[in-house]
Amino acid sequence: MNQKSLIIVSLFTLAVTLSSCELAKGIFKAGMWTAVIIIVAVVALILFLVGKAKK
Repeated sequence: MNQKSLIIVSLFTLAVTLSSCELAKGIFKAGMWTAVIIIVAVVALILFLVGKAKK
C-alpha cells in the first residue's frame, strides 16, 4: 500500500468512526483551549503528511 492510499484510508476511517456529535461533546468537555491546540496539531500533522506524500 503506498503512502497516499494509507493517508486516504486513515482519514476515511477517522471520518467514519467519529460522529460529529461525539466530537463536539469531547471538545466542549475538554475545554476550548485544549480543543484549539489539538485541532491545530492535527491540521499541522495532516499538512505534514500530505507534504511528505507529494515528494
